[in-house]
Amino acid sequence: MNIDRRRFLKAMGITAATLAVGSKTLSASEPKTDSDVELKGILYDAARCKGCHGCEYDCAWEHELTEPDEIDDTIRRKTDETRRTVVNAWQTSKGEVFVKTQCMNCNDPACATACLTQAMYKTEDGSVIWREDKCMGCRYCMVSCPFDMPKFEYHSTNPRIQKCDMCYNLQQQGEEPACVYNCPNEALKFGTRRELLAEAHKRIVENPDTYYPYVYGEQEAGGTSWMYLSPVPFEEIGLNIHVQRQSYPSLTKGFISSIAPVDILLPAALLGIYEATKKNKPSNEEKEDMQ
Repeated sequence: MNIDRRRFLKAMGITAATLAVGSKTLSASEPKTDSDVELKGILYDAARCKGCHGCEYDCAWEHELTEPDEIDDTIRRKTDETRRTVVNAWQTSKGEVFVKTQCMNCNDPACATACLTQAMYKTEDGSVIWREDKCMGCRYCMVSCPFDMPKFEYHSTNPRIQKCDMCYNLQQQGEEPACVYNCPNEALKFGTRRELLAEAHKRIVENPDTYYPYVYGEQEAGGTSWMYLSPVPFEEIGLNIHVQRQSYPSLTKGFISSIAPVDILLPAALLGIYEATKKNKPSNEEKEDMQ
C-alpha cells in the first residue's frame, strides 16, 4: 500500500500542475453527468426488501470478505472493513422496513477530490473505485466522505480501503453487481442512472400509497449512483437527510483555484519527504551493531 518515492513525487507534480492551471483533464473527480455519459447505478426499493440479507453474503463472497455471522435484526449494524454492505431493520410509522447501506458512489465524489494520488477514482460509468497501487495511506477519503463509507483495514499488515464500488470488476465483464443478480424480491435494480430515475418516479406515481414521494440520491451530494425508494420519510430509516444537494467538491473549487498550490500540498509534501528520507536512517538494531 506504500507508494515509492519516484511515483509519489510524480503524483505530487501532477497535482501541483493541475491546481496551478485549473486543468480539468487530470482531475479524477471531475463530475460525470448524465449529459456527458450514461452513468450506471442501482435502485434500491425498501418497500420490496424482505430482509433476507442475501446481498450481504453475495457481496462478501464476491470480494473475498468475511461472511457475516448469524444476523440479529434487533441490532443495528454499520459497514466496516469486513463488510461493504449491511441490511438493517427499522421500526417506522408503517411498521418494519429493511434498509440496505453501502457507499453511495457519488456523481462528484468528495473522496476522489480529496485524494492526492487519484487512488480513489470516479470511473466514467459511475463506479467510485479504490486503486491500491496509487494509495499512499493518507485516509483523506475517509475524512471527506459525507456518508462515512470508506473503511480502512487498521489491523492488516497490507491494509486496504474497503467500500462498495458497485462490483466494478463484474461490470467490466458485462455482468450485474453481485447483490443485484441474486436479489429474490427484485428490491435491487441495475441500469443507467437515467433509466433508474425514470423507473423510480414511475413507481411513485403509480403507487402513491406505497411510496414516500421522493427519490433519495437523485440530488443528495450532487447526485449518487445508488438511489432509494422508501414507504416512509427517509429520516425514519436512518438515511442522512441533512446531506446537501450541491456536490461537496463544488464548494471548494473557487477557493482552491485562488490560492497557491503549495499551501494545499504542504502536508503531502512533508509526508513524502519523511517517507523518502526514513529509509536512509539506521534502525535501532543497526545502531546497536554500530556501537
